[in-house]
Amino acid sequence: MELQGLLERTVGGLGYELVSVELSNRGRMLRLFIDKPSAGAQDAGTGGITVDDCARVSNQLARVLEVENIDYDRLEVSSPGLDRPLTKEADFVRFVGEQARLTLRMPVAGRRNFTGVMRAVVQGRLELEIEGGMVSLELANINKARLVPRIEF
Repeated sequence: MELQGLLERTVGGLGYELVSVELSNRGRMLRLFIDKPSAGAQDAGTGGITVDDCARVSNQLARVLEVENIDYDRLEVSSPGLDRPLTKEADFVRFVGEQARLTLRMPVAGRRNFTGVMRAVVQGRLELEIEGGMVSLELANINKARLVPRIEF
């Protein structure tokens, strides 16, 4: 059974979203980042993932991985953090209105790095408001994207 699919089904079945998976130490350590599907960037510090959420997912995954005979030494489950990575089109749609930092695969207008407010996702393109105007970027050209934490006092 494919590990990614198994992890997504298990985490999703518990009511969470699998943000990303890292395998390290020759696949002996599994590190998962989870989020609540309804949590927005503004909830990251208050209504986001708790230690209890991580423990619940970890306990369930430990059982599932044992049943599926998936061998590992260590399992870590945590929140994606305030600077949550954006990996899927649904992530960009969900966080429209939030500020993001992007790195492109191929430069657009001579630039590979952009920081701005995500205004819309239309037909596979992200409309990003940057200093000096708007830019339209192909989602397929985005190499890395992370939310910019909004800290309010």
